[in-house]
Amino acid sequence: MDQPTTDATTPAPPPGRVIVLTGPPGAGKSTVARLLADRLSPSVHLHCDDFWHFIKRGAIAPHLPQAHRQNETVIGVLADAAFGYAVGGYQVICDGIVGPWFIDAFRTTGGTRGAELHYAVLRPDQDTTLRRAAGRGGDALTDPDPIRSLHRQFTGLGAFEGHVLDTTHLTPETTADSVLHGLDGGAFLLGPGSPSPRANHPIHHS
Repeated sequence: MDQPTTDATTPAPPPGRVIVLTGPPGAGKSTVARLLADRLSPSVHLHCDDFWHFIKRGAIAPHLPQAHRQNETVIGVLADAAFGYAVGGYQVICDGIVGPWFIDAFRTTGGTRGAELHYAVLRPDQDTTLRRAAGRGGDALTDPDPIRSLHRQFTGLGAFEGHVLDTTHLTPETTADSVLHGLDGGAFLLGPGSPSPRANHPIHHS
């Protein structure tokens, strides 16, 4: 196959941005991420759980203490992929349970790639979270106990509370609108002077 010709005078596209969309199970992350990907262009939607599913042998359930090194590796690969797309000019939405305790992997990678990093936490109240999570199908987590635990881990985020969007009374469409409004206003931007995460919290599979 002939290689396509390139025009050396064509300028590289400006970098896009990486949008980490997180929160407890049932918060609507994947649905909202798909809506954002439809409204932003060019766009990429990275479903974080897929990066754990890529491990075919030797995978450790990510909520277990012994999975910490594995989880660090997966998050690092995810961050590299996200910023790789962003440097190519794409708006990248990463949806999954990425708590502030692991956001530094994205910040470190982003600091060398020249693309913005935005961090948005979707957090409905606990009752709404449980109800929404229970209605999901497939292999999604529906057990109330770990969902309550995850909701607690996304509560009281300190300096990161400013990145929280209460979606208790919002539809996926109005949530996407609110996220886009926050992105345009810089509400979710993580810059060099942004707060440091809480330490030593696990990341959990949704």
